[in-house]
Amino acid sequence: MTRHTFRPRVLAIIQAGGAGGRMDVLTRERAKPALPFAGVYQLIDFPLSNLAHSGVIDVWVSVQFQGSTLEEQVANGRPWDLDRNHGGLRLLPPQQGTGSLDEDGFAQGNADELYRIRDQIEEFAPDVLAVLSADHIYRLDFAEVVEAHLAAEAECTVVTTTVPVGDRASDHAVVESEDGRVTRFDYKPDEPGTDVVATEVFLYDPAVLATVLDELHVELSRSQDADEGGEEGDTGLGDFGEHLLPRLVERGRTVVYPLDGYWRDLGQPHLYLRAHHEVLSDDLGVFAEPGWPILTRQPQRIPARVLDGGSVSESLLSPGCRIAGTVRRSVLGPGVVVEAGAEVHDSVVAADSVILAGAQVCWSLVDTGCVIGADAALGSPQDPGEAALDDPDLITIVGRDSTVDGGVRLAPGSRLEPGTTA
Repeated sequence: MTRHTFRPRVLAIIQAGGAGGRMDVLTRERAKPALPFAGVYQLIDFPLSNLAHSGVIDVWVSVQFQGSTLEEQVANGRPWDLDRNHGGLRLLPPQQGTGSLDEDGFAQGNADELYRIRDQIEEFAPDVLAVLSADHIYRLDFAEVVEAHLAAEAECTVVTTTVPVGDRASDHAVVESEDGRVTRFDYKPDEPGTDVVATEVFLYDPAVLATVLDELHVELSRSQDADEGGEEGDTGLGDFGEHLLPRLVERGRTVVYPLDGYWRDLGQPHLYLRAHHEVLSDDLGVFAEPGWPILTRQPQRIPARVLDGGSVSESLLSPGCRIAGTVRRSVLGPGVVVEAGAEVHDSVVAADSVILAGAQVCWSLVDTGCVIGADAALGSPQDPGEAALDDPDLITIVGRDSTVDGGVRLAPGSRLEPGTTA
């Protein structure tokens, strides 16, 4: 007698977000999930790799801003074996002419976005809907989360973690629970009651999600009509923490799934630099796990070279780098050149940027294709230490394809727009 094991049909939606304003000039001309990380990866690689290794083969990437910058990176899903005739990877750009004003165009938050594509989700008819953000670094087996979600007969499962000491829980959605059931969900509270936060990975019962979204839409529409407020085409649903999750928590069947191990939010310049510091000397259970590699699409490059006189310590060098100067506590992307007499420390320099002789790049983020001129100086000449990793205003950022002329000094916290010259 043949036994058939029930395999739930899982649909994953990666919400690639709108304009990443908090990352400033780094996201002027790219979607935030296309940002490089650790030299050879992009942020989108991490959720896609987690899903692929977990056996999730139906993945939609919702793109609200600069979608073309992600399209090349995801390569139709090939690096993750998601380029399939049935299922696989699908990009969801904003739609026009497909429905009412509340369904067309750009979403006004991630819950609003789910409302706009609810008919597509219903047509797909998943048993479980996984919704996740694309600007976090972590490793997670979604198969285990799905199993726990179904076993609990949950309407929603919130994957949680604890924020490091010194970080602000108030930057996140704070979660309180009892015996695994969520009892309180505070979205970016001024005074958090706990250091347990949502990782922005949620599993939903699709039927319940559709019902709750419709209910909230009706209630919010009536409220807006009564107040004569709200913009045309705005459902009022906003982000998940404003109305959707609080309502689901009220229903009493929302549970937590604690994430063990490393998790970081890279949504601000100092957090982005801090995470790079953390991976300089340790894989943190994310990068080098046997059978769980981070898959990516990167062109083939020659090996990195450190020339006579070059010095590198506590740093990551990507393929194609050519180092004749000094590099300390930094991450260099593919093809970066550091000439003799130049110094890079406590910085991230992205692909194909050139640091000319005598230049100093300190506590800075230098985007792709930049030229830092001879004897130029970026960032703090003194070492601000850990303070720079707690304050975005101490990080100097140079946008992509920009030039800092020889001898020019950019003070700590300076911003240079993409394609410009200082």
